[in-house]
Amino acid sequence: MPWWSRSDGSSVMDSGRGSLRTNIHELAARNARAAALFTGGNVKEAVALFEDTLRGCLAMLGRDHLATLTVAGNLGAARVEAGRRREGIELIAENVADRSRLLGDDDPRTLTARDALAVSYRLAGDVDDAVELSGQVTAQRRRALGPTHPDTLTSRMGMARAHAAAGDLESASALLAAAIRDAEQALPPRHPHQEALLECAESIGMTRRDA
Repeated sequence: MPWWSRSDGSSVMDSGRGSLRTNIHELAARNARAAALFTGGNVKEAVALFEDTLRGCLAMLGRDHLATLTVAGNLGAARVEAGRRREGIELIAENVADRSRLLGDDDPRTLTARDALAVSYRLAGDVDDAVELSGQVTAQRRRALGPTHPDTLTSRMGMARAHAAAGDLESASALLAAAIRDAEQALPPRHPHQEALLECAESIGMTRRDA
């Protein structure tokens, strides 16, 4: 489950002066602790800490602050991972709308949230929504970043997984094969994104010959 914690909001967490700045730094520290719990597999504890941090951000910074958007996105992803998928999807969908309104529909931070929403749909079994949204974010990232940018490759892999989840293994294999070829041409050997694509191909039953 993709999620985000530091790159979206670290700089905006540093804004403010005096006691406000101190409080913002405390919120940033809570977000970082929650992220560490998440990556360490303590998902339920991470959810609780993200929830507490989001309440603080809303009270201190308001809904439209970039730090609030970051924490809300983290909480949505953590809820999905914790099995609270409908709650998580609802929050991520709201987060996508807020980011689109404030940052623009093609802003990389908006696309990060939209990609997470597509993955969440797939994990929840909403495969039609996953196929549609993963295709949308892949197309947006292709235009903005190019076909071999790591973020675009992540979305291309997500689109293939969505097609596989929908039972369309032929399309999934074709999408992955194209992404693998592009990655092999553009990235150094054993690049993490290239390895992830190959692992995804293996998980849906593709062979090296298929790629």
